[in-house]
Amino acid sequence: MRRHLTAFLCCLLCALSVQAADLAEIRARGELRHLGVRFANFVTGSGDGFDVELVRGFAEHLGVRYTLVYSDFYVVMRDLLGKEVVRENGVVRLEGDYPVKGDMIAAGFTVLPWREQVLLFSAPTFPSQVLLVARTDSDLSPIKARAAPGADALADVRADIEATKALIANRSLLVMEGTSLDPSNYGLSGKGLDLRAYTRSSNPNEMVPALLEHGVELTLLDVADVILDLRKWAGRIKVLGPVSEQQLLAAAFSPDSPQLRAAFDDYLRELKRDGRYDALVDHYYPGIRRYFPAFFAGYG
Repeated sequence: MRRHLTAFLCCLLCALSVQAADLAEIRARGELRHLGVRFANFVTGSGDGFDVELVRGFAEHLGVRYTLVYSDFYVVMRDLLGKEVVRENGVVRLEGDYPVKGDMIAAGFTVLPWREQVLLFSAPTFPSQVLLVARTDSDLSPIKARAAPGADALADVRADIEATKALIANRSLLVMEGTSLDPSNYGLSGKGLDLRAYTRSSNPNEMVPALLEHGVELTLLDVADVILDLRKWAGRIKVLGPVSEQQLLAAAFSPDSPQLRAAFDDYLRELKRDGRYDALVDHYYPGIRRYFPAFFAGYG
């Protein structure tokens, strides 16, 4: 009897491990598991960061314990969904069964159309844009931008993007597939470009060191990362221009967790009303507002 009971409990636990918890289950469990990836002050790896403080506050708002579960950009969706997310020829499918390790993703996570096929995204938590970056000794010069940062002149922004992409031409470009730095997100794949996939990790923080050390000429970076890297690697890198329009970052949830997503959106609105959101932005990304004035004026 004891053996049958043990087997039954193991099966039950396995079944539960492949389904995300919604708000009621999290409150009953008394714990919110935050899937975080060390990236650009969103999750620093030292127990703090913009998204760490955001989700820790959310857990306190719910009256549950906060737990940070480290992941990486290659497997973080699997850790949330309990399924491998396979993207092939524009089609996204879920495969296999894996342990569910967290209840939400918050890690400077970009809202991309292919991700929206399998995830629920919150209201925007932060703005972004992907930029083309070179070493300062490169003979390439930054484009003459038509659009001021944050401007709504979409045609000018798109002209800036095309001018930036033209600089890549016969140069080597360091990219990170399966992330916001995947060249296929920006029409750069299948064009005969010299694309060099960075495969040591899925951490975009490593892109500038790789650019400086391994002879690659160009790389892609998110704005938040660029702001930090321009300070860390002062005098060694330069921004050439944008390869994307403004993007939005958000928290991501399983389709099985609509009430949790709704509760987070309510919490985020409260933060923006009472000034706590502004304090987080200014603490972790001083100066970011000038790049995205429209977003921070109306919060997306």
